[in-house]
Amino acid sequence: MRHILLLVLLLGVISFRPASALATVTEEVKKTVDEVVNIVQNEEMKKKSNEKKRRAALKQAIGRIFDYGEMAKRSMATHWKGRSPAEQKEFVTLFETLLENSYAGKIESYNQEKIVYLKETTEENYAEVKSKVITAKRDEYTLDYRLMNKGGKWMVYDVVIEGVSMVSNYRTQFNKIITSEGYPALLKKLKTKSEEIKAP
Repeated sequence: MRHILLLVLLLGVISFRPASALATVTEEVKKTVDEVVNIVQNEEMKKKSNEKKRRAALKQAIGRIFDYGEMAKRSMATHWKGRSPAEQKEFVTLFETLLENSYAGKIESYNQEKIVYLKETTEENYAEVKSKVITAKRDEYTLDYRLMNKGGKWMVYDVVIEGVSMVSNYRTQFNKIITSEGYPALLKKLKTKSEEIKAP
C-alpha cells in the first residue's frame, strides 16, 4: 500500500471537496495536486525524450510540500539522536532519494483517481487533512495527511493510508534492521534499494 502513496496523494485529476471544508491547509495540498497533474498531463512532458525533465519537475513540485527531513527523523525515532550531523544529513538524502525513486513511476501511471477532501483539523502548528481516494474501478480507501507549520508554510510529515502511518511503518522496519544488524546495515540496504529502483 505504501507504494501508491504519492500516486494517490498527488494525482487527483478531479478533486471534490464539500464547501464547508474549504481551508488553508487543504488548499496547500490541493495546490500541489494541481501542479503535479499539470506536469503529468502535459503532452510535451510525456515524451520519452523528456523523462529526466519530467522527473525533475515532479521532484520540485513534490518537494514543496513534503518535508523529507522531518519524515526521516521521525522514521528513525530514538536512533536519530545517536547519529552525527553528517550522518543525519546522509540519511535524509538517502531517504529522500528512496521515496522519489519509488514513487516516480507510480505518479506517472495515474488512472483518473479522484480525491475527496472530507475534513480538516488544526491545533497550533499541526494539522490533519482527511480524505478518501476513489479509483477508476470505484474502489475507495482513506488517505489522511499530517502536516506541521514550518516558517509559515504547511509541510507534510506523514501520510496515513487506511489507518496505517507511513512513518510508523518505516520506523518499524528501520528499528528492526538497526537493532539486529546495526546502522551501517540500514544505510547499505537503503543504497541498494535505491539503486534497484533508480529512475532512468
